[in-house]
Amino acid sequence: METAHSQEQAAPAAFTAFARFVLFGGGVGITSSFAVSALACWFPWVLANALITVVSTLLATELHARFTFGGGRATWRQHAQSAGSAAVAYAVTCVAMLILQQLVAAPGAVLEQAVYLSASASAGVARFAVLRLVVFARNRSQAAPTVRAARPVHATVARGAAPAGPAVLCHAA
Repeated sequence: METAHSQEQAAPAAFTAFARFVLFGGGVGITSSFAVSALACWFPWVLANALITVVSTLLATELHARFTFGGGRATWRQHAQSAGSAAVAYAVTCVAMLILQQLVAAPGAVLEQAVYLSASASAGVARFAVLRLVVFARNRSQAAPTVRAARPVHATVARGAAPAGPAVLCHAA
């Protein structure tokens, strides 16, 4: 019973994993959006976003490894792979904000937050798929080993062919 329970924690179903991804990733993302806005007062926005993206990616990857995908601590490889998906998310948020700045001369804080969070949410859905199917896929396969059913082996003899040696009947179990 304990083994089944620990496997359930180690490999949550897709819906459960997505709910946790939204909770942890969304929480880190919302906090990050306010941190970017605050840092943008002292640094260029792109630099502030880069700094917050690095810190939030490390934190979110660790949370996802432990709680979302149930694999314990994240490995350096998982951090690196997660960083790759975060780099794409960073590019998406930057492009969204640059487009906003081209379309609106002086966007207000609410509009900036709406655009940033929308771009982050879109990138987040794509990141979930990458993290679940690639980065943390090994955790799921190790946590829930597959059991192969034994296939019966059938012996066949071509019609009209005489056996070369003594006749041996093999029955598959």
